[in-house]
Amino acid sequence: MKKPRRDFIKTAGLAGFGLAGGVLSPQSFAFSPAIKDLAMSKNDLSIIGPYGPWANGLISKELPSLSFRNERFTALESWKMEAMSTAKERLGIPDLGKVPEVTVHDTYVNDGLRFEEISWQLPYGNPTKALVIKPEGVKGRLPAILAFHDHGGNKYFGLRKITRTGKAQHPLMIEHQDHYYEGKAWANEIAKRGYVVIVPDSFTFASRRVLLEEVPENRRGGLTDENPEKEENISAYNKWAADHEHIMAKSLFCGGTSWPAVFFAEDQVALEVLLARKDVDPDRVGCGGLSGGGLRTVMMGGLDHRIKCAVCVGFMSTWTDFLLNRAYTHTWMAYVPRLPNELDFPEILGLRVPLPTLVLNDIDDQLYTLPEMQKADKILEAVFVKAGAQDKYKASYYPGLHKFDQAMQIEAFEWWDQWLKN
Repeated sequence: MKKPRRDFIKTAGLAGFGLAGGVLSPQSFAFSPAIKDLAMSKNDLSIIGPYGPWANGLISKELPSLSFRNERFTALESWKMEAMSTAKERLGIPDLGKVPEVTVHDTYVNDGLRFEEISWQLPYGNPTKALVIKPEGVKGRLPAILAFHDHGGNKYFGLRKITRTGKAQHPLMIEHQDHYYEGKAWANEIAKRGYVVIVPDSFTFASRRVLLEEVPENRRGGLTDENPEKEENISAYNKWAADHEHIMAKSLFCGGTSWPAVFFAEDQVALEVLLARKDVDPDRVGCGGLSGGGLRTVMMGGLDHRIKCAVCVGFMSTWTDFLLNRAYTHTWMAYVPRLPNELDFPEILGLRVPLPTLVLNDIDDQLYTLPEMQKADKILEAVFVKAGAQDKYKASYYPGLHKFDQAMQIEAFEWWDQWLKN
């Protein structure tokens, strides 16, 4: 008997150990009180047992060496230069060469918006598909948003998670948007406010996913790429992709790079594509996204200052939180060896100071602990205060589980409007 679709989504998320941005899908906790209660009742213990306090002690004896909070840093720009150079070195960002040529596959209008389905070919993998959305009939250069989709334990889908084109929408994406975004395709909603929005598929998702036919037969788990849009096949693929994640991460490390670095390099290509458009004002570009999209916002907003306004949703805590409490709720996509000795996780995003930065948190987010979310907030606040830019940073807390609901979307949109329009 076929399971109700919500149960299907829940199972897919759990199998994916996915982030709707970078972690165990919230549904898996929301429907598993025993798991949640266990985690909450063991706050005094570490997820790696007696090794936790020792490992955390390696990064918490004093401030990270390149933290702007250190007294030795007095000049903002010289600190940023040193800290950004080290962060990029730790990431191992690959060189993707010149900006690729963009192919336009289709253009159409729906719901007052103009859509362009485009793609480009990177030096490796299948072509990257992206969707560009802007208001119909608007002339001149507009502010722009690089919109990041979430993870959600679902690598089969990418840009479709946060868009709606008027074409037939997959039932799983209707459910996905209902669950995480309160029924909204948020990329469409911000485009309606007068922005050019680009939504690319990210590395290992959707058009950039690893196809089963592209790995040795003995690594396919008996699966094929046939009838890919069937729900049961999507579920099977997402389970396979989750199991494949540690292989991808290890291989990237062997290649001298990391998952966040590949995200960053590919997102920079999307940014270049966006900036090259004649309808975009290159001095008014923002980025943002939920969870896995929040992770990409941390990296992109922190390390590429052509992003003038960043909104990180549902991906802000500390390395200590990941180490002691919540590594099991996150995939391999968030980790950078050795960097915690030099910058705490929020300080990566803090590298963009004094550029406008908004962090949106869910109080009951299962992916983090509230005390460490609040600690991350205080760290970022201290960075912006020391730089004399306290008015450029804000963090807000909303009730509920991991999500980017309509109230949070409104705050994000108004923040972008404040800094990219005025």
